[in-house]
Amino acid sequence: MTVASHLQELRRKHETLSTSVEKAQRNPAMDALKISEMKKQKLKLKEEITRLSQA
Repeated sequence: MTVASHLQELRRKHETLSTSVEKAQRNPAMDALKISEMKKQKLKLKEEITRLSQA
């Protein structure tokens, strides 16, 4: 897998997770801990995207 294709996949995952977080935040029955975990995962993806973009 090339770096460009890996970056594209990470960006896709980040966008999907972002959408999931937004939906979860609108759902009052959603567990706050689960939302927090998704946000942490999203941040890790963003950090990895940034790291690979600068390399």
